[in-house]
Amino acid sequence: MRQSSRVAVAALSATANAASLADVCTTANVQVALPANGTLLGIELLPETVTTSAVYNATTGIGSTTTYTYCNVTVSYTHTGKGDIVPVKFAFPQPSDFKTRFYLAGGGGFSLSSDATGGLAYGAASGATSAGYDAFNYSYDEKILYGNGTIDWDATYAFAYTALGELTKIGMPLTAAFYGQNSTKVYTYFEGCPDGGREGMSQVQRWGDKFDGVVVGAPAFRFAQQQVHHVYPATIESTMDYYPPPCALDKIVNATIAACDPLDGRTDGVISRTDLCMLNFNLSSLIGESYYYAATTSSSLGFGFSKRQMGGGATGSQTSSTPAQNGTITAQDVAVAQAVYDGLHSSDGKRAYLSWQIGSDFSDADPTYDNTTASWTLNIPSTGGEYVTKFIQLLDLDNLSDLDGVTYDTLVEWMNIGMIRYLDSLQTTVADLTPFQSSGAKLIHYHGESDPSVPAASSVHYWQSVRSAMYGNMSDADAQEAMADWYQFYLIPGAAHCGVNSLQPGPYPQDNMATIIDWVENGIKPTRLNATVSSGTYEGEVQQLCQWPTRPLWSGNSSTFDCVSDEASIESWTYTFDAFTVQPVW
Repeated sequence: MRQSSRVAVAALSATANAASLADVCTTANVQVALPANGTLLGIELLPETVTTSAVYNATTGIGSTTTYTYCNVTVSYTHTGKGDIVPVKFAFPQPSDFKTRFYLAGGGGFSLSSDATGGLAYGAASGATSAGYDAFNYSYDEKILYGNGTIDWDATYAFAYTALGELTKIGMPLTAAFYGQNSTKVYTYFEGCPDGGREGMSQVQRWGDKFDGVVVGAPAFRFAQQQVHHVYPATIESTMDYYPPPCALDKIVNATIAACDPLDGRTDGVISRTDLCMLNFNLSSLIGESYYYAATTSSSLGFGFSKRQMGGGATGSQTSSTPAQNGTITAQDVAVAQAVYDGLHSSDGKRAYLSWQIGSDFSDADPTYDNTTASWTLNIPSTGGEYVTKFIQLLDLDNLSDLDGVTYDTLVEWMNIGMIRYLDSLQTTVADLTPFQSSGAKLIHYHGESDPSVPAASSVHYWQSVRSAMYGNMSDADAQEAMADWYQFYLIPGAAHCGVNSLQPGPYPQDNMATIIDWVENGIKPTRLNATVSSGTYEGEVQQLCQWPTRPLWSGNSSTFDCVSDEASIESWTYTFDAFTVQPVW
């Protein structure tokens, strides 16, 4: 571009905040707004690839009726000396709607978000990236291998954290320059759940000084342990050579909810204190209780979804028809359930991983009905099975065919292989968040307490790791106060995976972004988290959730609860994984 043209466009950019969308949504304006090559180390933008189109009064997102007017922008970049091409896209709100914010959304499963419009609701420009492996059209598990035995490490690191970090490094200065506000602070936000939660934490851990506010839900920390863990319930059944009817497992869950509901001081259909349930309820008391299900069609757990959320068709899900089920809970049914809740241990009794909280759905434990033999048989959730075949065995297969010869020690070995192999990429376990904290950024981390996919204790363990790494020389009280100034963690009573739980009509946070924006931009630090009950007797009730490590305790079925400290309960959330020889801070 000629120097005179660049000056003219720069003049336009300088007044963009008072201009119309048509004024700023031009290829020339975007080209001059791009960070100059040499300013972003290792990234060279390709101005000739820029495209722009104005979008007027369009809806975004499923079911949304709100319309937005914005500029749709695409551009590509290359890594210095590599010769690759990485397309990215952005959505810039019309100048009158822009509130000096840049926003990124996380994806789910093995996918990055392909939608660049997520920030429009917050007056924010936002972006999405192809990550170099066409993440707009493919999920990462489709790209992990070039072929049997060969990992695509470029795709792996891109999915793990680099692609979103580079998108942020480009998007922040591009946003300011697009509106001619180079000297104005542009606040950068990230929001995501479930692997979107891991993606958000990957940014906090690796690019912490680039963000101002991050909201993450149910992060899939410790990818190796988390994914192999999906195979654990099927391994229990294979080891026992017993496959319980799904109705028996559901009866155990529902009866546990009914029994443990009052332990938190209020009978409302929600286990607000799974720790008290774990400490005070014995599953064996359910032996002999009857159950009945009519014939149904159901789905096993896909990555990041419970069977009652999916309705079939989700990534990694498996759908099958089942006959009517009529019987009573047996000692074997309880043994399977208890083993699941106890978590994986090696053959010599050493703990390998935490597990789902008592009262969580047994989605991964549901067997398959074999109409030929009229019996329940092995079902391996493809979420975990695919991880083992592709990421551990390095075979381009979508699932394990069987569990022949697989023991609990085999699962520990698979976890260990994955932990070592992907320690600096997918594990996402860096506990020292000093760059994020010292930049003044804020983090809200939440997790459904009855999550049947990513165990809630996984998030507790990460919070404990950060506390140990950053405030290990402080008392508990001082460390908690220091962390609350920038990192707040909340368990959501009764909630499932990244959403409400049809089995427990509990609260769920609806306005996390408003909360983080208020904290970042106005200095209003939350002490509790707003969450609204969406169904049941207390539908519409707004609860102020307790910040970890305090726990809720209702008094006399009243409409409010206290946030209490309970040493025995907190201890029930604390784990040491002594089955592994390598013990990083995680």
